[in-house]
Order: sequence, then C-alpha cells, then structure tokens
Amino acid sequence: MAAQVKSQESTLSESWGNRTKTIAVLGSTGSIGRSALEVISASQGALRAIILVARSNTQLLLQQAQEQRPRLVIVTDPKAAAAHSWRDLPLETELRVGYEAVLEAVSADDVDMVLSAFVGIAGLRATWAALEAGKTVALANKESLVVAGSLITQLARKRKAQILPVDSEHSAIFQALHGGQEREVRRIILTASGGPFRSRKLTELASVTVEEALAHPTWKMGKKITVDSATLMNKALEIIEARWLFGVEADQITVVIHPQSIVHSMVEFVDGSVIAQLSPPDMRLPIQYALYFPERRPGIARKIDWATAMDLRFEPPDLERFPAIRLGLEAARIGGTAGAVLNAANEAAVECFLQGRLRFDQIVPVCAKVLEAHPFDPSPDLDAIFGLDAWARKEVERWI
Repeated sequence: MAAQVKSQESTLSESWGNRTKTIAVLGSTGSIGRSALEVISASQGALRAIILVARSNTQLLLQQAQEQRPRLVIVTDPKAAAAHSWRDLPLETELRVGYEAVLEAVSADDVDMVLSAFVGIAGLRATWAALEAGKTVALANKESLVVAGSLITQLARKRKAQILPVDSEHSAIFQALHGGQEREVRRIILTASGGPFRSRKLTELASVTVEEALAHPTWKMGKKITVDSATLMNKALEIIEARWLFGVEADQITVVIHPQSIVHSMVEFVDGSVIAQLSPPDMRLPIQYALYFPERRPGIARKIDWATAMDLRFEPPDLERFPAIRLGLEAARIGGTAGAVLNAANEAAVECFLQGRLRFDQIVPVCAKVLEAHPFDPSPDLDAIFGLDAWARKEVERWI
C-alpha cells in the first residue's frame, strides 16, 4: 500500500516533469466532470482537457467544448447526438458518437491521464481500455473496482498503469498512506456523513420520500449517489473499492459516522497512530490531488478556517438501521462476483425507489436477497461480470 504509493509518485514525477498534462474527461457533464474542468481551467496551462465525453447532455458538452477547446468531444448516446446542432462546435474540435469511440480515444498516444467519471458499470469498459493502454487513470467510477476489482488491479499491474483515487474517502486514504510502510498498516477507517437519516428511527424509514432522500446535509451530488449516501450503500461500495485499491482484507476496513464531513478518512497504524486527511467537503480537492499527482499546488478548493471554532464528532454506525455496511463487508470478504451483483442490484433498486415503485427501507433488503440468491463465481471474467450484472437487475424487477 504505502510502498505502492511511493513507487507511483516516483514513476509519475519522472514521466511528466513540468510539461502540460493532457487529460481525457469521461463524464464531463456530471458533477465530478464539471468540478474537474474547474480545476483544469484554473491550472494556468499545467493541465489541459483534450477529450470530453458525455452521454446525452449535449448542450452543456457544447458549452464545455467552447471553453476548453478540446481536440475531440464524444457523445455516447447516438439519439442525443443526432438531435443536437453542432454548428457552434470549435473548428479544431472533432465530434464522434458512440461508446466505441470512447474506447479508442482513451488509448490515444497524446492522452496522459484518463479521468473516469462515468456513473455506474457503464464506466468499466472505458476504465479497462485506458489501463490496457497503460494510461494513468484518475478513478471516480467506483463501480470499476467494485464489480471487477481483482481483474482491474491485475491489469494495472500487468500494463504498469496507475490508478489514482478521486473519491474523497479513497483520496484521503491514499494521502494518509504516505505516513507509513505497508506492513505497518493496521486498518483503514472510512468516514461517512450518515446522510439525512442518521438520527431517524428504524420504524420511520419506511415512510421516507424521494425528496427527503435527495436532501443530503453536506454534499451536492447526483440522485443515485445521494440515495446511496442515505442508505449508506455508498459506504458498502467504498469498502469493496478500498479492499481492491489498497490491497487490504475486509476485516482491515472500518466505517465510522462523521457528520461534519471534514475528516474524509483515516489510516490507523500498528503503533496506534492514526493519520487523517481533513478539508471542507469540496470535491475539487481530491480531483486536483489526482490530476496533479505527485505534486501539490495551490488550488481553488475551499480551505478550513482555523479562526472559526468547530467540533468533530465520530460515532459507530447503527447496523440495524443501515445494514448496507454488512453487505459491503461480506462482498469484500468473498470477492468474486459478489461486488458486481451487489452493485447492479443496488442500481436497479435505487431506480425503482426514485420511480416510486419501492420503499426506501426495502432498497437494501432487496439487494441482500439478490446477493444471496446469485450463482457465485469466485474467478469471473468480464463477460461473466456483465452477464451477472444483467441478471441482478432482472432479479430486482422479479422481486418487486
């Protein structure tokens, strides 16, 4: 873990030097993508977005192209691309359509780094293609590791590619690991805000509305991840991600509730020392850390005001009200296809909740039933993973 961090730092420092770092931004119109472009725009030429990819938000993509002047924009949804006028696209910017164009683009010689910020399993093939090409991947698409962690990390080692975490929690762990050697790490401590229902009684969760679930007290995110934060399924997926990203066992990962979202995660070492990364809840900081790695530079993210009093509270999660954490630990422990099935079942269940077809308190139990019933494969290939992803989604529909 810590040794791998130092090795990555040395390799990247030698490869990039002081030249402009070129970046392909996958999911440029999403919240992570928009924040990344803010960081890139403020870099004074140190970073440049040369490829922008979006699924269907063509209006915003066009605006981003006008601001960033990339050499290529890609719309993965052909219908959305065909419905939009591209006459105002910069002359130096090429338009391409379809997901296959993404797989080709991330492998291009002039791409230094790929920011993988697609939502869901849709990002897996693009992450795979980038690593296959030996690229450095700034990974915001946690599903890539959740559903195919063993395969992804094996591929990265084989191709000598780098994976840099963008999630605030995993970025915090990545930074804290600089404080010791791999053999000295006792456990990783993931922090969770607790979401909007941290203090709500178990019996009250059945009546949670979509509007309530989307009212996160700290972060402004997309609908799916906001619901995941309310059920704490986001922590379940982050447990699996951390297990593969940092090469630890499931029993070395702990979750604590930290409502202020100032401490983004911690690493505890064998001597009892705990190293934490603190900052206001602003995704531009972990994004910037990944894009500039191994350097630190002045940035646009908010800073802690040390002249203002603050309290930092930590408490154990209530696993009766939020059993998703147990599912995450179980899936991380057994590996194989468990992560893929849990992720797919959750995506389908959350969508059903947003559509009003499933109660909030039924989301995690549905996922548990699907995970328990699935035909477990300890060593799947990508085809098996995608097959079980489709099976799990259908199974959620059948359960409902």
